Amino acid sequence: MPHVPEPEEDDLDAIAPPQPVFHVEQALLGALLLDPHRLSDVTGIAADSFSTPAHAALFAAISTLPPPDPAEHAKNTKWLDQVLATGREQARGLTASYLHTLVQVCPWPRHAPAYARMVEAEHARQHLQTAAERLIQSVDDATHPNPVETVLAEADALTAVVDDIASRFPPRAGVLPRTAAPPPAITTDHSEAVEEEQLLLATATAHPADIESVRWLLPDDLTRPLHAGLWQCLTALARRREPVDPVTVLWEAQQRGLLDNASEPGEVLRLLAEPAGSVEHWAERALQRSLLATADHAGRRISAYAADPANTPFQVVVGARRALADISAVRTRWQHATGTVPPPRPRPAPATRAGPPTTTAAHAARAARATR
Repeated sequence: MPHVPEPEEDDLDAIAPPQPVFHVEQALLGALLLDPHRLSDVTGIAADSFSTPAHAALFAAISTLPPPDPAEHAKNTKWLDQVLATGREQARGLTASYLHTLVQVCPWPRHAPAYARMVEAEHARQHLQTAAERLIQSVDDATHPNPVETVLAEADALTAVVDDIASRFPPRAGVLPRTAAPPPAITTDHSEAVEEEQLLLATATAHPADIESVRWLLPDDLTRPLHAGLWQCLTALARRREPVDPVTVLWEAQQRGLLDNASEPGEVLRLLAEPAGSVEHWAERALQRSLLATADHAGRRISAYAADPANTPFQVVVGARRALADISAVRTRWQHATGTVPPPRPRPAPATRAGPPTTTAAHAARAARATR
């Protein structure tokens, strides 16, 4: 007769094996249960640094209870009973047998600072991933009345997390993340962007004098390669002060190799012949879209780096700072476009340089040199 597993067996089979940090936490808690005085050597972590509620409750209990007398602790379990009772207030499933397991699995209590450092590193990685996911969610949330301000605020919060991790984990050799950066997210609906970019190109063709006022818009800000190329044609013609109209733009596009089977000349002429609105308005819309897309891609890159446990904290920091630099570059252009450039920070006064000596001896020495 075939064996029919009990429901409990199915549940146990469905539980994923614990990650390495779970065993590190067990070793750290076991060390502190064996030698509570080692808590003074543990820095950089708190109860919320642990991966399970039971471990967090135990660490909170160990941290809040007065340490026992070493001699008494070696003779009885009074302090351990207090830890268990306090921990159960937050995690009712804790048992005395689990505390015994923690003590048994700890290899060396004197390694508690090293275990704590590992827990700190894992918590930093998880914290960074959470901040990166919040940035991605802010880009995807279309309900914000000021999407750019919301996204930039989340980018600033993410930057603060990165700076905090960098301050706690010094650099080492081989700092580049091992994880490949994910491709940009594919937007399912380009229709609005395509229509607005076509209006930008047509309006700039009709009013080339306005192109100079939107120098902050770059070809890479546009979503389609043809649109990016046509914007390059327009800016080049305006810079050379040559005539600008649909025909001259079409000729410039041919010279740059932009016309192919998918871009017929007649289609390009029609695209450039229907202006509406102002160049500044459509350019700002394109830049806003570019900023949000850059923030989304940066968030996904940082999330991928933080999700890879093979990356050290500083490797994640290096990758995150490179991704955040992309946001900063677009942000600077956005500030110029919208007139929101923050005032420059005051520079510290330069140090006063020491002047020439003014003693009588010095004057006499200079006079003697002059008469030689």
